[in-house]
Amino acid sequence: MKKMLHTVAAAALLATTALAGAAHAEGEKFVWISHGPDSDSWFNVIKNAIKVTNEQMGVETEYRNPPTGDLADMARIVQQASAAGVDGIIVTIADYNVLEGPIKDAVAKGIPVVTVNSGTVEESQKLGALMHVGQPEYEAGLGAGKRAKEAGVSSFLCVNHYITNPASVERCRGFADALGVDLGNQMIDSGIDPSEVQNKVKAYLTANPDTGAILTLGPNSAEPSIRAVKDMGLDGEIYFGTFDLSSEISGGIKDGTINFAIDQQPFLQGSVPIQVLTNYVRYGVAPANSIFTGPGFVTKDNIELVESLAGEFR
Repeated sequence: MKKMLHTVAAAALLATTALAGAAHAEGEKFVWISHGPDSDSWFNVIKNAIKVTNEQMGVETEYRNPPTGDLADMARIVQQASAAGVDGIIVTIADYNVLEGPIKDAVAKGIPVVTVNSGTVEESQKLGALMHVGQPEYEAGLGAGKRAKEAGVSSFLCVNHYITNPASVERCRGFADALGVDLGNQMIDSGIDPSEVQNKVKAYLTANPDTGAILTLGPNSAEPSIRAVKDMGLDGEIYFGTFDLSSEISGGIKDGTINFAIDQQPFLQGSVPIQVLTNYVRYGVAPANSIFTGPGFVTKDNIELVESLAGEFR
């Protein structure tokens, strides 16, 4: 009996030692998969967050994206990451229907997944992800619309530069609901070519001179819209809200062209999922709930606090 107990104890010690060794491993390989095309500068903050967090956590996280924003291409990237047997996948839910199969396949293989940025907590749960890190898009649009309504706005133009992403439509819908109007033709598919965005905004405002506000969904639509508004002499005259930050957006806030920018804190969206996956793979622990990184509102009152960090940490 003593010999058997000694053998069991020795085996338990070996198992514990092996587990501890695994728990403190470093060099885990993750993939952070975005829907953003190469031209979308907003994801530069995400890339910086990945670099910083890789160094902090001792892991390797590769940022991958479809160069043109093609979602079928994005789905293939998820499949490739899954086939490569990475230690974890971080992925935006740019379109649930397109990405459902590849993400569920990864989960079925035992690869932990954290969804981020686009999509909802409910969609993340249905996919079998550990959690979702991001901003509830409809609620963010609703909050923006409430600010505009308080300022007396009753009509608006939503400049949607990524209309194939359902989350972008939810931003416009939330804004419309806060104003108490139906979302219809005032949401335009602007594309991402700066000249085309600028021209489409000018054409809409010319045809609809009573438009009370402009809502843009990121730098790709905000920056050309700033130029359109200034060309038409409407800077400071038309209510202007946008999602996300850039140096040009910060300048628009400071000179009064833009009333507010919604900061969803992309640095956290880039960093937190890596931290979560690292702790889950090493120690089997993860937060019990999803994490909302926004919305926060940047205005003239607090722009000085974030301006120097825009494009890198904000």
